[in-house]
Amino acid sequence: MKHVTKAMLLVTALATAACSTSPDRFDDSAGGAGIDQNGAATGGVNDPASPAYFQTQVGDRVLFAVDTSTLSADARRVLDGQAQWLLLNTDYRAVIEGHADEQGTREYNLALGARRANAVMEHLVSRGVPADRLKFVSYGKERPIEICSQETCYEQNRRAVTIITANLLG
Repeated sequence: MKHVTKAMLLVTALATAACSTSPDRFDDSAGGAGIDQNGAATGGVNDPASPAYFQTQVGDRVLFAVDTSTLSADARRVLDGQAQWLLLNTDYRAVIEGHADEQGTREYNLALGARRANAVMEHLVSRGVPADRLKFVSYGKERPIEICSQETCYEQNRRAVTIITANLLG
């Protein structure tokens, strides 16, 4: 019985500690950002130097047609914006994830995802982004964002996603 009492006290203490008396605890007016010494929002969707801005305003993904790794005009436009952001924000590196829809074999889709990610990487490098700040990985059909056997799902899964990470090594 002692263990149950201790467990209940621990759960109660943790639940109480998780509470906050701050009235603006859930205020997201800065878009998930902090505030700098001048009172300006930092790190949120309105901060051009933040990964959140990159993801929502620049665009972190491009889509591909069936069975191809050729960049469309829309994809090149998004990637030009990514390159510009990366050139202005040199404290970040990028990992480009290549993906495919569920059609085809696992091996084929891993290779297709690699070709898609590599096409994105080559485009970014052609726009001046140093290759040593980029790497790519293929997930093939293993990480779908839409699951259904319809074209509307397939087209969302045929993508390359650029993930921004802080360059902690300098």
